[in-house]
Amino acid sequence: MLKVFGQPAATDVARVLTCLFEKDLHFQIVRIDSFKGEHKAPEFLRLQNPCGQVTFKDGDVTLVDSRDICRYISRKYEYKGNKALSGTGFLQRASIEQWLQAEAVNFEPPSSALVFQLTFAPALHMPPDEELIKQNEEKLSKVLDIYNSRLGESEYLTGDTFTLADLSHLPNSHYLAMSERGRKLFATRGNVARWSTAISARPSWKQVVEMQKELPGLL
Repeated sequence: MLKVFGQPAATDVARVLTCLFEKDLHFQIVRIDSFKGEHKAPEFLRLQNPCGQVTFKDGDVTLVDSRDICRYISRKYEYKGNKALSGTGFLQRASIEQWLQAEAVNFEPPSSALVFQLTFAPALHMPPDEELIKQNEEKLSKVLDIYNSRLGESEYLTGDTFTLADLSHLPNSHYLAMSERGRKLFATRGNVARWSTAISARPSWKQVVEMQKELPGLL
């Protein structure tokens, strides 16, 4: 039995769950609530990277980085579910790796900062840091300009099929779209807006969103 430890509302957990749904794999989710200190439970501590939001276990294999988990799932279970998730040839697979790196290094840091300031801070009754918001809007705008250009050439980031490169952007894109300023970053770039709408409509992602509603936590 494949096991995922964490809350579906966490972005890293949501990324892994989406990948599992894309591959039509059966799994068990063990909901760990960090706010209640459950991440310090002995079983979880034996498995978890202390800095991680998610832990994945497949038999004797334990992984804690969400992108590495998705790589592992898509390769080990290549012929399950969405067979194109990890790419259909050497060139596309290389492109997927480039975009996964771009997401982790260029997209994730400013988008995560904005997700917290625009979505989570209001829910926690915290005043937004306007200067930090502006800085990260500028950073993310530059990244999205590059995405918009690329998406003018193909339906998805690596071609005309949905892959891990697209999937990895879903969690933060979802939370950004909950705020007016976050939505504007996408809406003002036509190709990015089309792409974001398309990937958000995936049945796999809709299943994750439904799981998030079961125990919404902060939201």
